[in-house]
Amino acid sequence: MVVAAVNYEECRRQRLEENKKRMEQLNLHKLAQSLKATSSPSKSPKSSPVKKLRGRSDQLPLTPLRRSSRMADKPAPSYKEYGLDILGGGKRTYYKRRDLLNRVYASEKDRVYAIERAEELEATLGSDPCCIKPMLQSHVTGGFWLSLPLPFCKDNLPDHDEWVILVDEDGGEWQTKYLAAKNGLSGGWRGFAIDHELVDGDCLIFQLIKPITLKVHIIRVNSPEEDEEDEEDGQEEKHDAAEDAKVKEKKHANKKKSR
Repeated sequence: MVVAAVNYEECRRQRLEENKKRMEQLNLHKLAQSLKATSSPSKSPKSSPVKKLRGRSDQLPLTPLRRSSRMADKPAPSYKEYGLDILGGGKRTYYKRRDLLNRVYASEKDRVYAIERAEELEATLGSDPCCIKPMLQSHVTGGFWLSLPLPFCKDNLPDHDEWVILVDEDGGEWQTKYLAAKNGLSGGWRGFAIDHELVDGDCLIFQLIKPITLKVHIIRVNSPEEDEEDEEDGQEEKHDAAEDAKVKEKKHANKKKSR
């Protein structure tokens, strides 16, 4: 055991001597000293160079856009004459979403009565093309899509998509998008329906007063006039019932006297 330890120490000492000679041959000691000198703490470390930031594009000088040599002498195109608004500068109107859980459905009797009143009004509108459209929940809540009668669309409206103006009974105007392939109104109809508080059962008459202008007559499914008439009818019925009761009492009293 002692012999093995001696042999190990002897081998270790010989290896250290060999490594020392190799380091001297390679001048590693001088290289280590030179590295220490360059990295001495007395000298401040070099600061990293600051990266130059590019200027913003809005600070660049304004220069005219490059154009084709063929178009250089011509004025810039204007699309306003074609009725196109490229950038859409108008303000967008946002409407509060209606409560779909508390929708009120009109009765069949009220629907029929509203349609009958619309037909009576249509007969007084003259020779202008008209169509009657009863309102459903899909027209006035949720989807807000309004399909118009096919014969009316084919005979009176464009065969391509077009902006159509809706005019109410007070003269207010609403611009809506007419989709020819679907025979109905899409964009803009939602605003008209909400602004006029249309509900299920209301009946609308669309009257063509100009090529792409429709006047809209609204017949309410429960109009104030109708409610007043119902109240008057109810009061008349009560009055008649009271009068009948008085007559019966008088007859009964007369019979008692005669006995």
